[in-house]
Parts: sequence; C-alpha cells; structure tokens
Amino acid sequence: MNQISKTNFSSIEQMTGQFLKTGSAAVKQPQTGRASFHELLLEQQSLVKQEPLKFSKHANERLASRNIDLSQAQLNRLETGAKKAGEKGIHESLVMIDDIAFIVNIKNNTVVTAVNDSEEKIFTNIDGAVIA
Repeated sequence: MNQISKTNFSSIEQMTGQFLKTGSAAVKQPQTGRASFHELLLEQQSLVKQEPLKFSKHANERLASRNIDLSQAQLNRLETGAKKAGEKGIHESLVMIDDIAFIVNIKNNTVVTAVNDSEEKIFTNIDGAVIA
C-alpha cells in the first residue's frame, strides 16, 4: 500500500496501465545467449551423417532376380523418399518409385526388398509410405 501512494497515480486505470505495460515488456524480452528450439533442432539435424542408402543382400538378390535396373534419377528419388520418411518419424517405409516398391528400414538407411509391377502387392510391417 505504501508503494502505491508514492507513485502518484491519479486513477486505477493509470496504475493498471503502467504495471501491465512494464510487465508485458519484460515478457517480450528474448533471453540472450540461449538458442531457440528451432535453432537447436537444425543444429542436431545437420550433425546426423547423410550416408548413402544401402541395399541389403536380400534386396540386391530381388533386384537381380526381378530384372530391376535403377537409373541414377530413380536412386536419387529413392534416397529422397527415404529421407522424407525419416523426417516424418517412419521406421519401416514403403517407398514407391515409378512401378517399383521398396521397403526401407529408415533407422539403418537400408533397402530391405524391392517389388516390381509383376508381383503381388501386399506389404506388411510398415508404418508409412512415400510416393517419390
């Protein structure tokens, strides 16, 4: 009470306005020396190694037995699709490139198998799909 009488406010509105004005200004002040969440996230993502996509022995056998030849453009699309799946939190992804379906283990960055148009199209144990 003693503090209020020393401020010489003529009305409650002036007093409220003054206290709210200084209070909101303090809230808007950014903390210096601390990175934002977005900056920390970008930093961590840049630290992750961007290794090329690997093909398991099984996937290589399937590619050979099904006469699937991938162009460099298709490989690039496959890698982009796998990267997008990882960004969305997918662990086992179906990545479609043209008429070829790939099952990719995102954590290991490995193509597990490949299926082309002539095969039965049932996929199990995936938690997401990307059409690239």
